[in-house]
Amino acid sequence: MSQQKTLIVIAGPTAIGKTALAIKIAQHYQTEIISADSRQFFKEMSIGTAKPNDEELASAPHHFINSHSINQDFSVGTFEKEALAKIDELFKTHDILIMVGGSGLYVNAVLYGFDEIPKANENIREQLNQQFQKEGIEPLQSQLQQLDPEYYNEVDINNPQRMIRALEVCLSTGKPFSSFRNAPKKSREFNTILIGLDIEREKLYQRINHRVDLMIEDGLLNEVESLKEYQHLNALKTVGYSELFSYLNGDCTLDQAVDKIKQNTRNFAKRQLTWFRKNKELMWFEPANTKKIFEYLNSILVD
Repeated sequence: MSQQKTLIVIAGPTAIGKTALAIKIAQHYQTEIISADSRQFFKEMSIGTAKPNDEELASAPHHFINSHSINQDFSVGTFEKEALAKIDELFKTHDILIMVGGSGLYVNAVLYGFDEIPKANENIREQLNQQFQKEGIEPLQSQLQQLDPEYYNEVDINNPQRMIRALEVCLSTGKPFSSFRNAPKKSREFNTILIGLDIEREKLYQRINHRVDLMIEDGLLNEVESLKEYQHLNALKTVGYSELFSYLNGDCTLDQAVDKIKQNTRNFAKRQLTWFRKNKELMWFEPANTKKIFEYLNSILVD
């Protein structure tokens, strides 16, 4: 086994099977898993974030699952610092670690560092927040598509926090938000092996639709109802929660809300793939092809 410390990254769209693969790899190399899923940090959100279940969590040690509360402000920059500190600590007792997640921004922060984005004008932020309260998210989406089509094509456009953050930078600086995300990469003291998971689009969409049905069966509506008083928090302005808040607020039927969750999740998966496809270091596999994945890992890890 190579003595150089190695972080194996498993990336890909939602519902592709990243958790199951991460656990298999962690068990094989007797190591631990860092989650880079921006919604699984929050202990109050479980069903709608498709967290690993108790059995999966017991199968291999996980970090950054249920680690924070929705009331805490937990940014990408904070995650970079905390995750690197945890990786550093775990490398004292392991040569190999796994990082798994579909949040491209959070994965990139650990791999390459988080770009310093200019501080935006507070008045502009306030105006955008007011516009969102009055008119909803669509005008923000249209504006971002016009000002920064590159970022629009890869961001989760149903996340108002991300929309407002990008727009406030565009409007404050007169430059696209994406232009500030090309800072030189920070060097890390560990090797990385990047694995991307993908399947035929139609199959992926079937998996997403099926997963949403299971979430509803498992009690997602009750979970969202219990969080209704917190719906203003950024952590909860996300797919699977926003749509059911709309139902609970009387803006649509339950069937419409569930259909919207499926549609928004499919769109989100498409954007995740757009994001990860830009990274030429990723080696792509079908999730079921574990034999090939292990052959690839061992070809790099074994001297």
